[in-house]
Amino acid sequence: MKIPFNKPSLTGKELFYIAEAVIENHLSGDGKFTEMCHQWFEETLPCNKALLTHSCTAALEMAAILCDIQPGDEVIMPSFTFVSTANAFVLRGAKIIFVDIRPDTLNIDENLIEAAITHKTKAIVPVHYAGVGCNMDKIMSIAKQYNLFVIEDAAQAMMSYYKGKALGTIGDLGTFSFHETKNYNCGEGGVLLINNESLAERAEIIREKGTNRSKFFRGEVDKYTWVDIGSSFLPSELNAAYLYAQLENAENINKNRKQSWKQYYEALKGIDGIDIAELSPDDSYYNGHIFHFKTKSPAERNDLIQFLRNKDITGLFHYIPLHSSPAGIKYGKVHGTMTVTDKVADTLLRLPMYYELTEQEIQAVVSAIFEFYGI
Repeated sequence: MKIPFNKPSLTGKELFYIAEAVIENHLSGDGKFTEMCHQWFEETLPCNKALLTHSCTAALEMAAILCDIQPGDEVIMPSFTFVSTANAFVLRGAKIIFVDIRPDTLNIDENLIEAAITHKTKAIVPVHYAGVGCNMDKIMSIAKQYNLFVIEDAAQAMMSYYKGKALGTIGDLGTFSFHETKNYNCGEGGVLLINNESLAERAEIIREKGTNRSKFFRGEVDKYTWVDIGSSFLPSELNAAYLYAQLENAENINKNRKQSWKQYYEALKGIDGIDIAELSPDDSYYNGHIFHFKTKSPAERNDLIQFLRNKDITGLFHYIPLHSSPAGIKYGKVHGTMTVTDKVADTLLRLPMYYELTEQEIQAVVSAIFEFYGI
């Protein structure tokens, strides 16, 4: 049995909706399916305004423009994240300030943020790793005290909640990813959630290459023109059509992934030598995005990955911390130590996780891990 790390979810109507978009001769962005996706986010999560983008990277880049990030500004974030989290702000000239993460949630340590703030700080970017929420109460309190923007990198956190609030809807702005590795996907895609109403009108303009084209299509102006900076952040209507089929089945996908997570957890929680995170730390309603655990040492982690590979099971490590990368050293700086970040990066292992992962596949993975540890 060959078990991949990921399979893109497919729920049933994706190809039907794509065909519908083709038949209706609307392949570029902002068609019927884009509008239905926007409405789903605004009503279901909810948020002030949702704008589909061609990637979460694009959504983060829009967020950096909306927050008016300028050369010399500082942006605080964890180092244990994907490069796009930092790149979006570096592109605007910001210096990235890396702080360490918590050992339980692997999210930014909220107790280290305030000490990293200077007169140059413009924003805090909490990353909800594996769909588990950061301590947003503390982060929002700090941001309010120092008049900072909060941009939630919720790329992995669709359908996760913090104290009853959907992740991505708490900060000024939130970003999701619909890359094929995510719980809900359209191959490549993303969305920017605008929770701060004062940013909504400009967000629409930036997304439309700096024009007021959306106002023109709504009949609010008699012609559209270039009014601000921006870029082409819209996704194809084909991507939106695929995504809408996923959103229609959001609850089923969420339930299925959480069941798989729980099966892994119940089977592996008693093994001496691996450290599995609790299901719902900090009142976060977890979405089953990643099942991960930490081994005792880097060598043990690497040996286990190879052992699984020999059995046609793909287990993976995750990020190389940004603070230790060549670009991270050039464009960022560390505040304090990175003790937890470095240890997690060296010992974390992710197991196969995808929609409709079968009990038989989970049992095969568990059996292989038992064999590795001599159980």
